Amino acid sequence: MEEEPLTSHVRPPTDAVLTIRIIKSFPFRNVKNHILTSVDLKNTTPLQLFEQIKTIINTSGAMRPYRNVEYDSLKVYTRAHGSKSMNLVINFDHDDAEWLLMSQDSSNPISGDSKSLWDLGIENETELSVFNWAAYQEFKANPEEKW
Repeated sequence: MEEEPLTSHVRPPTDAVLTIRIIKSFPFRNVKNHILTSVDLKNTTPLQLFEQIKTIINTSGAMRPYRNVEYDSLKVYTRAHGSKSMNLVINFDHDDAEWLLMSQDSSNPISGDSKSLWDLGIENETELSVFNWAAYQEFKANPEEKW
C-alpha cells in the first residue's frame, strides 16, 4: 500500500498556504488568524511577508481592532505536522534565529531580508505569529493571563 504524502509536501513551495497569527494582546489572548494562500516561499523574505501582513492589517475591515499595535516581529508558532506549544498565544520556546524570523526591535534586531522563507525552513501549512517584541518580553517575564 502506497503512503500518501504529508499535506505540507502536496503543494509546491511556490504556492504555499501559511496561517498568520496576529497577536494584539498576550495577557488577554487577543489573536486573529489570517490565512495567506499562494505564498512563494522560495522568493519571499520574512521582511516582505511582514510588510504584506501589515498591509492586510491596515486595509482589511476585519483587522481594524488590531491596528493600534506596533508590530515588529515575526516568529514561527508551529511547523507543519510538528508539535504545538502548550501556550495558546505564542511559542515561548525557540527565541533563536531558526524560529524568530524577523524583529525590528533594537534590543533584538533580526533584519529578515537576507534569506527566503524556504531557506529558513518554512513549508506549506506553517503557522507564524506577528507581534510586538516588547509586549512579548513583558508577557514572557510574567505569563499571567487576564481574561
